[in-house]
Amino acid sequence: MKRPSKSFEIALSAIACAIAALALTMGGYVNFMLAGGYVLAVFALMVPLAKGFWGGALAAHVGAFLLAFLFCGFSVFTLLPFAVFFGLHPIANFFQKKYLSKWWQHLLCYLVKAVWFDGALLLMWFTLDGFLGFSGATWYPFVAKYLYYIVFFGASAMFAAYDVLIFLCQRSMDAIVRRIRR
Repeated sequence: MKRPSKSFEIALSAIACAIAALALTMGGYVNFMLAGGYVLAVFALMVPLAKGFWGGALAAHVGAFLLAFLFCGFSVFTLLPFAVFFGLHPIANFFQKKYLSKWWQHLLCYLVKAVWFDGALLLMWFTLDGFLGFSGATWYPFVAKYLYYIVFFGASAMFAAYDVLIFLCQRSMDAIVRRIRR
């Protein structure tokens, strides 16, 4: 089978970058669509990965973040979770699927990714706390008291489901993109 050309990788990455930037910008302007914009941007970044173009996916991630950053009026707090975790997670899953084969390696990789996810959540909590004024909310004293328990147990359990779903979504994206001949 012939290796795809570099121009095909660039074109596929540019399409993924454009869709991801559009989704992130849409989520930046319409608050209730932010989570959907993140998911659509993650799916867009899976397109180059389906052909094995991890460099193209990384370039699409950086480009989508920078374009959305410019289009959203330098709203770094809206895009920080995507830049720190959600945009890089499919690339980490690609490397995990490609290079790891033993169950204990997958378990170790899951633990590293869970700590990475928890760290991203804590980063968002500590950077957005003063910016959004969480301290005035009624739930704030409870969450502030038990923050690390909530993040390390609750968020890690939610991340397990998210990680499995992203693996399944990558498998379906591989099947869809496999139809593109090049």
